[in-house]
Amino acid sequence: MNWNQRKESKNNKLNNVKRAGKQIDTEKIVDVLEQVLVPGDRVILEGDNQKQAHFLARALGMVDVHRVHDLSMVIPSIEDPNQIELFKRGIASSVDFSFAGPQSRALVELINQEEITINNIHTYIELYGRLFVDLIPDVALITAAQADADGNLYLAQNTEETPVLVEATAVKSGIVIAQVNEIVERVPRIDIPAEQVDLIVRVPEAEKPFPLFTRDPQKITEDQIMAGMLAIKGIYGKYQVKTLNHGIGYNTAAIELLLPTFGERLGLKGKVATNWVNNPTPTLIPAIEAGWVRSIYCFGGEAGMEKYIQQRSDVFAVDHYRNLKSNRVYAQIAGQYAIDMFVGATLQVDTDGNASTITADRLSGFGGAPNMGSDPHGRRHLTNSYQQIDGSYKQGRKIVVQLTTSRRWNHEPVFVDQLDAWKLKNRLAVDPIMIYSEDTTHIVSENGIANLYQTDSPTERRQAIAAIAGDTAVGQKCSEKERQVLRERGIVQTPQDLGIHRREATRDLLAAKSIDELVKISHGLYQPVKN
Repeated sequence: MNWNQRKESKNNKLNNVKRAGKQIDTEKIVDVLEQVLVPGDRVILEGDNQKQAHFLARALGMVDVHRVHDLSMVIPSIEDPNQIELFKRGIASSVDFSFAGPQSRALVELINQEEITINNIHTYIELYGRLFVDLIPDVALITAAQADADGNLYLAQNTEETPVLVEATAVKSGIVIAQVNEIVERVPRIDIPAEQVDLIVRVPEAEKPFPLFTRDPQKITEDQIMAGMLAIKGIYGKYQVKTLNHGIGYNTAAIELLLPTFGERLGLKGKVATNWVNNPTPTLIPAIEAGWVRSIYCFGGEAGMEKYIQQRSDVFAVDHYRNLKSNRVYAQIAGQYAIDMFVGATLQVDTDGNASTITADRLSGFGGAPNMGSDPHGRRHLTNSYQQIDGSYKQGRKIVVQLTTSRRWNHEPVFVDQLDAWKLKNRLAVDPIMIYSEDTTHIVSENGIANLYQTDSPTERRQAIAAIAGDTAVGQKCSEKERQVLRERGIVQTPQDLGIHRREATRDLLAAKSIDELVKISHGLYQPVKN
């Protein structure tokens, strides 16, 4: 019995690759991929939120499809059109992924044309875990900012999940190929040790991250401001939540810009929203500068925030050069077990309270929301805010908030009788639900707060959701009499119940009303990058 087949296969492939040390010629990358890949290989193609291996994705799309085909891809975040082309050409046939942003519509088209098999849509740490168990990779194509001659890699602001992708490949004798912007004598810090890297290729043109988490305050609506005010007073203040995560979007951006104004008026500074697991969103700058935020551990970086983070090392996790040290794996673990509240937005909520960002024409995946937006039964430490939510047989429960306006920007209702996602169910291996109803403690809209954890039955839960669903078809299912009963029991709280007047919910309440004002508040350290 030969117990070293993977190692021997790897060595045989690498022996055929012409290289200087670990460096291969940029012009030969397609030839190299054809030498190290065989049909059916499981290939990690790095796609993080901001960190995409564009060069390697393009090169993979240029291989001879007669030599390399039917690859089983692992792409954590599908963001690059070159990734889509792999399936159109038949180079790849299936994928395991977590999130798809701009390519969410293209994925649905591939499904409809039967050009792709979606193996599974994972949460992030679920996908990372499976790489060590039953999704063992044969090849990993990753991206880094710099490499030295030995092959040590520096990942700059966006460490993201690269270390775990490399580790899972290297420990099972897979081949790791890294594209780098430049090769230097000495990297500023070693994020990936040379012993885990087999080949490096310098890209013809340096690839830079693009702004992904920046939300322009000018686009925040009065309905989003109203929903934010309700959340701050009715949830943040009520439960005195200090540890939290915000999803990405204008709904949560509104809250971040309301903390130094509306939150200050309520006397909540130092009592809520002090310790974060979050992306470094520019809309947090006013709260940081006003002394609200004590710490932020980041999933990844954000273009334009580099200098600001360097000068706020007490708040952000940084290295000895004061550069951001992010890590998606650590942040996901912290987001699941170390925070008391998750606040996210969604595209649709059904009458039972299930939420999904998958629609009939968009397969956006789940990302990390199902991890952070669920009550971790393995948690054992207690906090005051955690204990305030009745956990029946437990001593508490994580607060999971879905924050949304009743209608989206295109006037489509968020609250619906049935999720559009179910139209794709026969093409997917799992239910297309991002946050399950039973994990959700609160839903907040501009019309009020539905305290779902206080409901006694599925029927009452549906009534509470309908009560804040506004002028949608779902909202019309709750009579004024039913709404009043729910208000009297504290299950539903309207702006009136919380002493908030709609005339207050104006843009004047935002701590910054434009990108320029964010720059000014940051003392010029935040330097926006145009996408």
